[in-house]
Amino acid sequence: MTRSILLLSTLAVLAAPPSWAQDTATPEAAAPATEAAPAAEAETSDTPEAVVMPSDSVLDTGEPADAAAPGATNRAQNDGTYTKTKSGAWDVQCLKVETGDEPCQMYQLLKDSQGSNVAEVSLFKVAGGGQVVAGATFVAPLETLLTQKLTIAVDTGAAKRYDFSFCTQVGCYARVGFTAAEVAAFKAGANGKITIVPALAPDQKVEVTMSLSGFTAAFDQITALKQ
Repeated sequence: MTRSILLLSTLAVLAAPPSWAQDTATPEAAAPATEAAPAAEAETSDTPEAVVMPSDSVLDTGEPADAAAPGATNRAQNDGTYTKTKSGAWDVQCLKVETGDEPCQMYQLLKDSQGSNVAEVSLFKVAGGGQVVAGATFVAPLETLLTQKLTIAVDTGAAKRYDFSFCTQVGCYARVGFTAAEVAAFKAGANGKITIVPALAPDQKVEVTMSLSGFTAAFDQITALKQ
C-alpha cells in the first residue's frame, strides 16, 4: 500500500517522498473530499528514508482532534542506512558517514488490526531548544482523504490532528512536531493510535497502532547522539 518513509540524510535535510493523504494542522470536521494524485510507479527498493530536523519551523504541532475541521513496506537498506539497535517495537536507524557522528532516527512500520502494513513513522530529535523537541514523519497511502488529516492519540488521552505536507508516488507525508509534554506521554504510554480516513470511503476510518514499547530507550539513544 505505501512505500517507505524517510532517508537518513545529512543533518538539516528533509528526505522527500512516500501511498494514501495532505498538509498543516486544522480541526476535524467534514470538508470537501480531496484525493491525492494516483501513484505513478512506486519505488521497489525497501529502505526507510530518515531525516534529522534541526529546527521546528516546518513541523506541524497539531491541534485538538475534536476541534471543528474546515500501505507501506519498509524498503531495503541500500542507501547507507542500517539498523543500529532495536528497542521494543522501534528500530534505531542510522546513516553511515565517513566522518563525524551518524545521524539516527527511530522507525516503526505501522499495521492495522489484520496485520497489514498501512503506514510508517520515523521519529527524530529536533535541535534548537524551541517548543518542539522531537519531530516525526508519517507516511500514509495515497488514497487518503487529505482534508481529514492524520490523527494521533496516546492510550485514552485526547487526540490531535495534523496536516499532510505533500504526496509522491510512494505515499503522503505528514511532518509532525512534538513538545516535551507529548514526548513524555509517549514514554509513559502503551500505544499510540493513528487514524486516517480513506478518500474512497469518507465515512470510515482506518486505525493503526503505533506501539510505544521500547520508546523511552530508543528516544534516549537518539537524544544522546550528536546530530
